[in-house]
Amino acid sequence: MTAASDAYGIGDPGENGAPDQVHEVDLVIVGAGPAGLYGAYYAGFRGMSVAVIDSLPEPGGQVAALYPEKDIFDIAGYPAVKGQALVDALVTQASQADPLYLLGESALELRHDADAVEVVTDAGTRVRAKALLLTGGIGTFTPRELPVGGEYLGRGLRYFVRKLDELAGQDVVVVGGGDSAVDWALALEPIARSLTLVHRRDAFRAHEHSVARLRASSVRVLTPFEVADVTGDGRIGEVTVERVRSGERITLPAQTVVAALGFIADLGPVQKWGLDLRKRHVLVDRSMRTNLERVFAAGDISDYDGKVRLISVGFGEAAAAVNNLAPLVNPAFGTVPGHSSDAS
Repeated sequence: MTAASDAYGIGDPGENGAPDQVHEVDLVIVGAGPAGLYGAYYAGFRGMSVAVIDSLPEPGGQVAALYPEKDIFDIAGYPAVKGQALVDALVTQASQADPLYLLGESALELRHDADAVEVVTDAGTRVRAKALLLTGGIGTFTPRELPVGGEYLGRGLRYFVRKLDELAGQDVVVVGGGDSAVDWALALEPIARSLTLVHRRDAFRAHEHSVARLRASSVRVLTPFEVADVTGDGRIGEVTVERVRSGERITLPAQTVVAALGFIADLGPVQKWGLDLRKRHVLVDRSMRTNLERVFAAGDISDYDGKVRLISVGFGEAAAAVNNLAPLVNPAFGTVPGHSSDAS
């Protein structure tokens, strides 16, 4: 059992099932990120039994794995909330549904019959359900590597920051121009000895409000620059950056380089299930149905015209999916749930 799983009271996958064991539930959710956790809670609210499958060893998906210490600003009711605090609250909320967690297992195969679907994991676990909700975010993800300095991985080079305090008092160089790079720079600025953000273009791809905060901060912003060399005695000691086109070089003291260059997403076996896809996303209609019978999708993995990829939007999509799949679970369940305040 992982420490995180133990803290949540969530059993280890080995405790939940053995290879070839079949679990029967009303709804199986693939993906334990924010949308999946909220979907588990909401399915329980609608009277369904739930199983949640995720390849990561703890719930929370990309938020818990990559951004646990970052502030999230677009969650209703929270002016700001740390990623891990949001995940903890979602797990507590989902516990009302008493979901079966199958963590550290990847959904490998999807089978259909007349009145159910069955998901088989890479551990041999089988989950039979009346419906399937895909909330797998971007799928499995690996960071885009910094072109130089790879030999310092784990010795100053990192691709995300689990705990901000680990970098307190250090000279930190953040590389990248997207939301992650700007957010890490702003989060680390108050505790780092020095903070430099290096981006190969003058324009940033981050949210305008965040870029404005960056420009008003004490962070040293070097654009358009690229990392030319990383040196040190065992661990990173200096980073040399080079101005694009002119070749001007600047050497910066650094004990840590945070390479926030984005991630390469892979849907893995899900791509072979026969789902209609658009650029690695699963196409859905207004009821969050996919082209496959009894299969729905919500959150970042889903796509439709006008899609906005926000955690807050994913919550609404998960609720919409659960309400629309409810009659498949039990014909007595309507798609209109009533108000949650009426259930007390």
